[in-house]
Amino acid sequence: MVRRARRINRELAEVYPYAHPELDFRNPFELLVATVLSAQTTDLRVNQTTPALFAAYPTPEDMAAAVPEEMEELIRPTGFFRAKTKSLLGLSAALRDDFGGEVPGRLEDLVKLPGVGRKTANVVLGNAFGVPGITVDTHFGRLVRRWKWTDEEDPVKVEAVVADIFPKSEWTMLSHRVIFHGRRICHSRKPACGACPIAPLCPSYGEGETDPEKARKLLKYEMGGYPGQRLSPPPDFPGKPAPALGAA
Repeated sequence: MVRRARRINRELAEVYPYAHPELDFRNPFELLVATVLSAQTTDLRVNQTTPALFAAYPTPEDMAAAVPEEMEELIRPTGFFRAKTKSLLGLSAALRDDFGGEVPGRLEDLVKLPGVGRKTANVVLGNAFGVPGITVDTHFGRLVRRWKWTDEEDPVKVEAVVADIFPKSEWTMLSHRVIFHGRRICHSRKPACGACPIAPLCPSYGEGETDPEKARKLLKYEMGGYPGQRLSPPPDFPGKPAPALGAA
């Protein structure tokens, strides 16, 4: 299983050499906020929403002082806007009061912030600070179970199992590759098995459409000739991967 898992990672690295976080951000604070907003919605929807949000509240101090009803209107398109507003106000106040207005670069500090769990913390650590982390979102959990790396459902347990399979240096990019694959090919309801470049390695091959022509019609984003979810170029951070080929 471990050999097959590591080979899947190598194959995905060839398929998605440009794998990257698909949230737009210019600094660790923007990435933290965008990741909180991304719950139960798409990164594209978040990227369409955050420019106005960050124009109104560019710093934790600004956001902590926001009028809740005004923030709710700005982030309404992302869904669950009341709960997300509460989280953003809380984490901004905590950054202002406890961390000098700076996003901390340690997991144990990040998970103390309102609305921030291990998934969000690992996204921020891996992509804004260059600290390896495994991001167990719905796509990641679904794919590692399909690949029989684990049968665990709890994200923390999934993270622990996968961390034992791969060296720490691979964690952040592995997360990007798996999430890319889950969004583009190995979908939740109709995986495009017949168009999957790692089909020979997949123990769940056949759960989805195996006819190559029909499978190709299920492809999403650039694998199907369409752009991804990011709307602006990534910033230059320690955790930033290589630039996307032909990406905006």
